[in-house]
Amino acid sequence: MMLRRASSVISDKLDAYFDAEGGDVVDVHEWKCVRTINGVRIFEDVANSKSGKGVLVKAVGVIDASADTVFEVILSPDRLKRYEWDTLTGDLELVDSVNGHFDVVYGTYDPRYLTWRHSKRDFVFSRQWFRGQDGTYTSTWEISTLSASSSSNSARCLVTQTLEINTKGWLKWRNNHCPKFEKTVPYALLSQVAGVKEYIGANPTLILEESTTSVHSKVFELSRSDSELEDTDEADEFYDAIAASSSSDEDDSETDIEFDEEKKLQIKSISLGSASLSVPRDSAAAANSELDTDEPAMDLDPSQFRGSMRKAKDESDKNCWSSLDGSGFMIRGKTYLKDSTKVKGGEPLLRLIAVDWLKAEDPLSKVALHPKSLVQSDLGQKLPFVLVINLQLPARPNYSLVLYYAADRPVKPDSLLSKFADGTDMFRDSRFKLIPSIVEGYWMVKRAVGTKACLLGKAVSCKYIRQDNFLEIDVDIGSSSVARSVVGLVLGYVTSLVVDLAIVIEAKEEEELPEYVLGTVRLNRVSPDSAEQLDA
Repeated sequence: MMLRRASSVISDKLDAYFDAEGGDVVDVHEWKCVRTINGVRIFEDVANSKSGKGVLVKAVGVIDASADTVFEVILSPDRLKRYEWDTLTGDLELVDSVNGHFDVVYGTYDPRYLTWRHSKRDFVFSRQWFRGQDGTYTSTWEISTLSASSSSNSARCLVTQTLEINTKGWLKWRNNHCPKFEKTVPYALLSQVAGVKEYIGANPTLILEESTTSVHSKVFELSRSDSELEDTDEADEFYDAIAASSSSDEDDSETDIEFDEEKKLQIKSISLGSASLSVPRDSAAAANSELDTDEPAMDLDPSQFRGSMRKAKDESDKNCWSSLDGSGFMIRGKTYLKDSTKVKGGEPLLRLIAVDWLKAEDPLSKVALHPKSLVQSDLGQKLPFVLVINLQLPARPNYSLVLYYAADRPVKPDSLLSKFADGTDMFRDSRFKLIPSIVEGYWMVKRAVGTKACLLGKAVSCKYIRQDNFLEIDVDIGSSSVARSVVGLVLGYVTSLVVDLAIVIEAKEEEELPEYVLGTVRLNRVSPDSAEQLDA
């Protein structure tokens, strides 16, 4: 469920650490309206229609109620209320609730309303919500506040439910080869938007009542000065759901559509970000100004450096890393301070030479000082400059993803990189920026991670170690409850994810623009079990 709540809840102290405009990853979705059912539009993502990996479809409708009201209707397990709008999951019982953001529900549905062939079914699924960087709650719905119409001051919101279904079954219905798609579970799910819309329309008292359903939320406090609170928005929280329902005992190609080989339907959420359409600009000039071009360039061959995670052989390889250019990320352009224009990134300034995937009982820190670190090797000590990013991932055991970026020339004095490497921790905290992107994986995880650039030094605790020829940044993901929840979700699906990351030093002065990509990495379907034990 994805939903956006009104800003009247509580200020989100984490939200100020993200860039305010849209996402910072180039969007890849192309939505086309293919049906209109009971005033609700049905869209298909036609961008990857030939990929064979399933089709993304969504139902979109406008409801004359606040986002809070719609959220409470959808979340409530009240049977009598759900009977009035939910044809599929009307019978729900709360089984367990954990930490206020996660619960497990049990339910039953009677397929005779879809087709007479089926017996009564039951199901169990988890629900978890996350208030994202922009105030959006994530699961299989999105509810965003709309401005009131000119003829009325009443609240309105845009409600979206997104599914990923089998390509074959969807195309049969879309091409009118399967007239009985209306008798299937996916159709019943897509019809829930219309059900909620009609239910609220028939119960105007819902709009007038104050919120009565208990929405367990938690405010995550982060310490900062009053000046940093000026642009805050809403608190980050979590909600997601993956439901699985069994198909019939008897296969019927016209009446029922199988959605995967295991006869299960998986419902996933989707990120609905938009990207700036500005003309790409060359960031090479800005990048070259950071390194001393009077010095000869050192040959940086990743094969000469050993990390515990191997480099990818090709795109289909697993449990490995690869480097990529920055064209998939949006960074601040030359005129950003005037018009907020962002441009596509260029080649990274620093070369990714190795990646360590480590585990230990306690969080690992000062990895570059470890005798086995490549920074301490003979070749590592000859590098002009090494940036070590140690992402400490809270789990049992604790994991560390360590990225080693090297410069082929010395850092130029008085450059932005020099100020970052040799400056104060306060300066580093205000400039250290990460842009994430889930390239492949569950849409729920994509939406939870988001695509906005985040000032890591402000969002989580970062410790800096500047010695010899290196700067190590130990990023304590567990220092933020929000980040810890997201990482916990990611680790649960990491073996099926392809993750892109970009490191940027945020430009805040005109002479520092345009920004450049400092370093990138692509992580391909990483296996937690492959992490190497590192002893102190």
